[in-house]
Amino acid sequence: MKLMKESAPRITTWTEMKRQLNYRFGPNEYTQDKVVMKDKVELNIVNVEDKHVKKLYEFQTKLLHKTTAAAPLPSTTPKSVGRVFYPIGYGADPTGGQDSSDAILKAMEDAVVSDKQGLELMPGITDMGGAVIDLQGASFKINKPIRLPAFTGNIVIQGGTFRASESFPTDRHLVELWSSNSIKLDNTEVAKLDGFSDQKVQTHGVYYEAITFRDILFDSAFRGGGIFIVDSARIRIVDCFFLHFMTQGILVQKGHETFISTCFLGEHPTVGGDRRERDFSGTAIDLASNDNAVTDVAIFSAAIGITLRGEANIVTGVHCYNKATYFGGVGILVKAGQTRIDNSYLDYNSIIIEDPSQVHVTNGFFLGEGNIVLKAIKGRISGLTVVNNMFTGNAKSSKPTISLDGKFTKIDQVVIDQNNVNGMNLKSTTGKLVVAGKGTKWTADFSSLLVFPNKINHVQYSIYQGSAQVFTGHALTKISDNAVVVESEKEVDGVISVVVDQYNMSGEQNLLM
Repeated sequence: MKLMKESAPRITTWTEMKRQLNYRFGPNEYTQDKVVMKDKVELNIVNVEDKHVKKLYEFQTKLLHKTTAAAPLPSTTPKSVGRVFYPIGYGADPTGGQDSSDAILKAMEDAVVSDKQGLELMPGITDMGGAVIDLQGASFKINKPIRLPAFTGNIVIQGGTFRASESFPTDRHLVELWSSNSIKLDNTEVAKLDGFSDQKVQTHGVYYEAITFRDILFDSAFRGGGIFIVDSARIRIVDCFFLHFMTQGILVQKGHETFISTCFLGEHPTVGGDRRERDFSGTAIDLASNDNAVTDVAIFSAAIGITLRGEANIVTGVHCYNKATYFGGVGILVKAGQTRIDNSYLDYNSIIIEDPSQVHVTNGFFLGEGNIVLKAIKGRISGLTVVNNMFTGNAKSSKPTISLDGKFTKIDQVVIDQNNVNGMNLKSTTGKLVVAGKGTKWTADFSSLLVFPNKINHVQYSIYQGSAQVFTGHALTKISDNAVVVESEKEVDGVISVVVDQYNMSGEQNLLM
């Protein structure tokens, strides 16, 4: 049996040795002339009398012959009290020394099968009455995913740590909710709403409902992901911490209404400026699902903070400093419509929106030249609102607050306005300019301000001459490349005020260009 010396506790006194042995094997009598060795972890004895060291190694060999890795740990913890189930009572190792997967799965199985009331939530989903899987603040090593039985509802898993072992599969997640009937999506597929019928939830199978994960640390140990949810409704992930994921911290596919709140997610522990930042590779939250909410969440390291591959999702109060745009990172990637992003903080990274369709970004703060990128896939934008945001960057930078990636050929119902900037190039779909001078021709050039090239849908202008007034004919004579030209019959010494916008309703024809 291989001894794990690197993770062994350091024992410096006989009292400390007895405390460790009692914690490991339960309350027993240990004397200085009879020492029991742990079955899997070698106890390092330092500064203890030589006879104790000698006795320790004498008994080590005997114990290793009597103990197998699969042997359950003796425990005085009950399996359950009422409807609260304790994995430690099933033999789970609270120290993280042994694999606890089977013990945790057995506790979950008993919690599900113990309900005899026959009540249901959605059709076929058993109402467990709020049964609790209590991890009791323990740190459990797991070799395989903890998969909750399908057709389970109204159950809480709380208060502890799941850590992937060295043999945990790299293509799986620590905790998984999926049925054998579920069809999993690939990592690029977008989940679409099936219309807006009241029966939209019932059009697909739902196998879990009202499952709550609370106060849990998911440590994937660079072996896979944190939690995977498929075909579920009304799942809550509250006050949780996701660490060391290589794929996704949280992955949700299909289903509805997974609420993620007051959580922290990071591939590496850091508070920013990490030297490994350019190598961050995972995705903190990937929602290929509809009608979900992410609120009050901080994402401190990952290649992509949040990917939204489903419609009608809302993100609010999120702080993304996962990977700087300079290193290729993305704060929030929006690949589907009906998306709302409010009151969020993009810290040195950006929001990328593909073919925006009914998307709004409001009341946000973009630091370190973080901006919003509109990416053309099919070249269509319909219904985009970006208002009341703050952008801060380098005072010498010319980076735009809104940038285009690709060419858009169909654009309607876009409002980008009332944002403010410090050290970047402000972009908008509305513009106001005044041009002063004496002459017969004035040009108001909006090309550095407007978002879309060569697009002006509406324009108004006026001429103010001051005290020396000359009555003359004047007209708007040209609109080209987002510049407006006004000319007069006679020479005028005055100020020309011009207002333009790039807004058009769906189907509205642009008669100016």
